[in-house]
Amino acid sequence: KMFGDLKSAAGVKALNEFLAEHSYIEGYVPSQADTAVYEALAGAPKADTPHALRWYNHVKSFGAGMKQFAKASKDAASYTTGGAAAPASNDDDDDVDLFGSDDEEESEEKKRITEERLKAYAEKKSKKPALIAKTSVLFDVKPWDDETDMDEMLKNCKTIEMDGLLWGASKLVPIGYGIKKLQLMAVVEDAKVSIDELQEKMCEFEDFIQSVDIAAMNKI
Repeated sequence: KMFGDLKSAAGVKALNEFLAEHSYIEGYVPSQADTAVYEALAGAPKADTPHALRWYNHVKSFGAGMKQFAKASKDAASYTTGGAAAPASNDDDDDVDLFGSDDEEESEEKKRITEERLKAYAEKKSKKPALIAKTSVLFDVKPWDDETDMDEMLKNCKTIEMDGLLWGASKLVPIGYGIKKLQLMAVVEDAKVSIDELQEKMCEFEDFIQSVDIAAMNKI
């Protein structure tokens, strides 16, 4: 598994080494993979794992918004499990004695179950509608000055409604001189929503917004 037991020091160390070169667990924007790894940790990483600690504090800052992160491309368990199976090693000898004779029967049974599952999966897939291509976008929305009402700015942005547009989590990030920018996530259906057009619509709230940039983009 990718990080092993995230409640152990070794698991946190493995996470720290990975995050030394990556901003997020998958791609360039937060996803459910980040939420799963965050929830699997026993608490904030220690100062001797600075990359893991930076990432932890960043994900934590989204609060309940982390539940709205884009779907992960891998199953969350592939990042967060792996430590639990280790303690069984003491019983290895017993296992061999008890079940050695049944190996052949078991492998036949496993083969049969696997074939049934593959058949069921193929049937399910053939009935499934085509996947809709989507993109997760993280916008950087900058105000004119420190007196801009950021709550109103967020409300205005979220009044934009388009078929295939879903607004997500948001947070304020200080950029200096008392000014904060708004980071706002959105998921768009590629066939229905033009990201350029969406940016232009946001810029129409010119009383609040100086500029709208794309901080990160990720295909879902």
